[in-house]
Amino acid sequence: MIKHRTLKLILSEVKPYRIRFTITGVLIIFLSSIVWVRPALIQHAVDVEMANGDYEGMLNVFLVIVGILFFEAFLKYRVTYLANWVALSVSLNLRTKLFRHLMAFRLRFFDKTPVGKLVTRLVSDVDGIANVFSNGLLNAIGDILTLIVVLIAMVVIDLKLTFFVILPIPILLVATRIFQKHIKKSFADVRNQVSNMNEFVQEHVTGMHIVQAYSREKEEEERFAELNRKHQDANVSSIKAFSIFFPVVEMLSATSVALLLWLGVEGVVDGDITLGVVLQFVLYVFMLYRPIRQLADRFNVLQMGIINAERVFNLLLQNESVSDEGENGNVTFEGRIEFEDVWFSYDDKNSDENWVLKGVSFTIEPGETVAFVGATGAGKSSIIGLLSRFYEFQKGIIRIDGVDIREIPLTKLRENVGVVQQEVFLMSDSLRANVSLHDETITDAEIMEAAKTVGADEFISQYADGLDLDVRERGAMLSVGQRQLIAFMRAYVAKPNILILDEATSSIDSESERLIQKATASITKGRTSLIVAHRLSTIRYSDKICVVQDGVIVESGTHEALLEKKGVYHSSFFLYPVD
Repeated sequence: MIKHRTLKLILSEVKPYRIRFTITGVLIIFLSSIVWVRPALIQHAVDVEMANGDYEGMLNVFLVIVGILFFEAFLKYRVTYLANWVALSVSLNLRTKLFRHLMAFRLRFFDKTPVGKLVTRLVSDVDGIANVFSNGLLNAIGDILTLIVVLIAMVVIDLKLTFFVILPIPILLVATRIFQKHIKKSFADVRNQVSNMNEFVQEHVTGMHIVQAYSREKEEEERFAELNRKHQDANVSSIKAFSIFFPVVEMLSATSVALLLWLGVEGVVDGDITLGVVLQFVLYVFMLYRPIRQLADRFNVLQMGIINAERVFNLLLQNESVSDEGENGNVTFEGRIEFEDVWFSYDDKNSDENWVLKGVSFTIEPGETVAFVGATGAGKSSIIGLLSRFYEFQKGIIRIDGVDIREIPLTKLRENVGVVQQEVFLMSDSLRANVSLHDETITDAEIMEAAKTVGADEFISQYADGLDLDVRERGAMLSVGQRQLIAFMRAYVAKPNILILDEATSSIDSESERLIQKATASITKGRTSLIVAHRLSTIRYSDKICVVQDGVIVESGTHEALLEKKGVYHSSFFLYPVD
């Protein structure tokens, strides 16, 4: 059963293209309404011109039929072109809308949603919706109208003959209903298996180094083979339905023709029916069954489109975006940051065991560099993640220059808060694009200035392509340290007023770290900076160090003051190696 709510949502996507969509529908209706003409002309040629030996009249009828065929061919070309143009336009618009919608989602959604499933929604599922317009809805209407027109024409000509010709139709309707139920389940299984395979391949190609490092190739191959087998079984199930249904249609069509010939020949002999009428009915029978068979295909397209649409629109209707209702655009971002009794949980359950941050409070003055240290899972990264509103806190308040960050437009907030993370993500693009992020206002001179500042100019000059170097997917052309330097260049050219360094030196060698330490001093100068790190060389010269333990700041002060205090920081001092 077609879900009307989902179909209504699909049709809403065609509104920007309703003129061409309407023209396509009108042409299809017109083509369906004239299907009776050619058989009628053939009947007239046989019963009148041929019966009277009027060969010139037969030639004239033949030329008219040929003219009609060319006219229909031209209209069908226009229908095909317009329908596919509308389908591709809907696909373009819907895919853009979905991608824009996803970009506004909070990071928590991406933390729990496999990338492969999102790729399936954006690519395969959107294409399935487009097929509704290119080969589904309007064509199905045309097929139904063709059936109605042919049946009316047959009834008008000979009611008794029509009755016997359509005797197999009820059997066909029952078969079609059974087919629809089976194919709907099969198509749903196919889409699920495609999504599962995309998810598996995405994860394992990305994490291939783990598979190979632990010699798990055979086991993962077996898992993929199982997914592949399920995908095959789902497709075989749908193929079985087609392989049964279409022969049934052919058999019933042949039965109608047999009944027609039996009664028609008898009628011709008795003089009750003319030969032209018999030929006309034969053509009408084929015109009757062809739309019925095509309707099954159209229905399959609609079923698949509905399944795809439910997935896509469910994602579009998800409210996972960060609230962006801030209207205070006058914040100067001098850099005063206040956390006041902030409580945060990733799962929103707000039970005692789920709080990641528990009443965190601190103040950072403009231009200060503050480091956050603590064991893994203590809540350090959560604190800085809240400042950019990558995640939303449940209780308390965070202010920048005295303004609640929820009152600041999200774009303005993130433009002024730069982030350098431990896991640097580089796109398969030029080095220039990965630094500027396609911001055309950033010049090559600014990029090279950033390179000299962070010490990346030396390795960049080793490549003949320079800034045009394609770093490949995830920066495969570069070392870990080089990728980290690119991340610092990215932050440098963005010129943020507040800078966040999240474990930015934890995965690099000592030589790269020395470069980054020098770059850090330059980048943080005159900016409020928050640093999450384990290395003593990164944190010891901070204006203040906050020690985070179990979601609470238990100590704060300078490196020397905390050592003198002989508290948690002092007892954990051996965890922070000096390089």
